Amino acid sequence: MRRLARLAARTPPDRERYLDLLRALAIVLVILGHWAIAAVEYDESGRPDGHSALTALPWAYPLTWAVQVMPVFFLVGGYANAASLAAHRRRGGDAIGWLLGRSARLLRPTSALVLVLAGGALVARLGGAQPDEVRPVVWFATIPLWFLAAYLAVVPLTPVMYALHRRLGLLVPLALVLLVAAGDLGRALGPAGLALPNYLLGWLAVHQLGFAWYDARQRHCRSAGLRTRCLPMSRRAAGAMLLGGLAVAVLLTVPGPYPISMINLPGQRLANAAPPSVALLAVATAQLGLILLLRERAERWLHRDRPWQAVIAVNSVVLTVFLWHLSAAVLLVGALHGLGLLPTPEAGTTAWLAWRVPWVLMLAVVLAVLVAIFGPIEASTGRPRHLRAQARRTGARAALTIAGYAAVGYALAANGAAAKTAPEPLGWPVAALVAYLAGAGTLRLLRSGWGSRD
Repeated sequence: MRRLARLAARTPPDRERYLDLLRALAIVLVILGHWAIAAVEYDESGRPDGHSALTALPWAYPLTWAVQVMPVFFLVGGYANAASLAAHRRRGGDAIGWLLGRSARLLRPTSALVLVLAGGALVARLGGAQPDEVRPVVWFATIPLWFLAAYLAVVPLTPVMYALHRRLGLLVPLALVLLVAAGDLGRALGPAGLALPNYLLGWLAVHQLGFAWYDARQRHCRSAGLRTRCLPMSRRAAGAMLLGGLAVAVLLTVPGPYPISMINLPGQRLANAAPPSVALLAVATAQLGLILLLRERAERWLHRDRPWQAVIAVNSVVLTVFLWHLSAAVLLVGALHGLGLLPTPEAGTTAWLAWRVPWVLMLAVVLAVLVAIFGPIEASTGRPRHLRAQARRTGARAALTIAGYAAVGYALAANGAAAKTAPEPLGWPVAALVAYLAGAGTLRLLRSGWGSRD
């Protein structure tokens, strides 16, 4: 508690605390959503097998408009990346130095998950487990990595995309939305390959809105004494975004061709989340409008000590919590199965609904243990105390940095694309593992040099 109090006391007066709250809430909602809709059954071989129960809960489809909060995370990421890049440049740093610093917070906890799962898979194989036993476990535990694959593609583009934003403003996300619509048209009429760029373009569009929020706040909140109360846009404009986004989303999903659920379900041709669709972007617009309407009241609340310290505590380990929340489910299912105490009620039944509360509570306990073990890896990530940007601006350094990001992004995407039953011996695509370690190691070595003192 004393450490949290010290961190809270050192919070800069102009910090947008609301962003930290949104990041924490987004991750917590994702975790609770994954846990709440999980259903466990036994397969033909007698092994427990997890799947989403959402297909059995059509009444819950509209609720996904609220709990699909990945757009919120990219919105917050856009704001945070713009603010961080601007501050880094004010200190004399360059874009490559910023990328290296940004990589540390993402890759340290991710590397811990990757290495633990790869090591566990290897131990299981040496102990006699078969690939078809190992792979599904590791596949399930690495589901959170698909999100990082998208985010790690967006982060290196921040310097370029922010420069475009400064020149063209909201024309950039508008153009990206039109490209997403073209991809959706390809999914509907063919060729379906037109939609592949949407995995990047859709999240980039939301990321650009984060830039717009940051710049609007900078323009309208120049006085430090007013920063915590001024709004980056009028409440009328925020309300228009909320109502307009909802209206477009309803038109696209009820009479339109898009499914109501903003979480992908089996058999959907125009799935909304992977890749992002125009319907999801409409929901994201409505979410942004609601967020801006609530901002002023939330900022006042966050200037109280206890709420702000709680937000700091969650954000210090937020990526660890996200990365390990499905591993917690794997461990709990394995323990209950081993003890012969694993309930397997049919998804959507009264018994299944009654099992949600003890299920989520037990998962929270398991996750708390995992965070206690692996959280310090993320919380201890420090920032370089000195920049040598001028001396380090070399083409080779830039090329290696981009190559490192590309290798890590390829590794995470390749693992996400690998089938649940893929027979690789370690339960992890070996090529992807090697690429990840090479990319993360390269970024780590580059970063270790640029923070040293002259």
